[in-house]
Amino acid sequence: MNDDKVISVDGLTKRFGSFTAVDSISFDVSKGEIFGFLGANGAGKTTAMRMLCGLSRPTAGRGSVAGFDIATQAEDIKRHIGYMSQKFSLYEELTVRENVRLFSTIYGLSDRETAERAAIMFDRLEMTSMRDTLVSDIPTGWKQKLAFSVATIHRPAVVFLDEPTGGVDPLTRRKFWELIYRASSEGMTVFVTTHYLDEAEYCHRISIMVDGRIKALDTPAALKKEYGCRTMDEVFRSVAGGAVRGQ
Repeated sequence: MNDDKVISVDGLTKRFGSFTAVDSISFDVSKGEIFGFLGANGAGKTTAMRMLCGLSRPTAGRGSVAGFDIATQAEDIKRHIGYMSQKFSLYEELTVRENVRLFSTIYGLSDRETAERAAIMFDRLEMTSMRDTLVSDIPTGWKQKLAFSVATIHRPAVVFLDEPTGGVDPLTRRKFWELIYRASSEGMTVFVTTHYLDEAEYCHRISIMVDGRIKALDTPAALKKEYGCRTMDEVFRSVAGGAVRGQ
């Protein structure tokens, strides 16, 4: 991993009236790093991710993503990141090719860039024969791989993955993580939230949020050693077991 800081957060805070959703969190993420952002429901991780994506202004603190200030350069951030969610990633009523063209246009790629990158993508995913198939008609595993590839077709500095493997089988999840590792090896920073604690083992570093604050942050191996645990699931239970929110 490179030491270049692609994400930098210092005292980031978000309040909604008297409620503090994110309470002065600080961390850095390096170029090419796979950074796991964990927390129970209500911990504040979704609110924090929205600030990093330029979708919500912080109440206090500072942060930058891909070199742009999250409070004043939100539109620049949106052009330099990718985003994939379990809840929405592709238009199922469109074909595979139409989805690629649509998102390429949204990301500002020219027709030539779209054609060149789509050809590489279809070949890499072994989906050339599926180009004119409706997304609703392709298997879930292929949808996941396509959604990730579409979210990164503009080659962003950072891709945010919000529980991207929810509801899919273990084999599909493993194949999806192969794409993540490839992106990381090519210098893309991956910021991922997940409820699957076995996936946390795949991350270079893990952050665990509890009630709006970061309670633990280190490599999976270091966290297991610190808390005397064998798995990240045990670490998570130890760190987040006393959470007030989400109970």
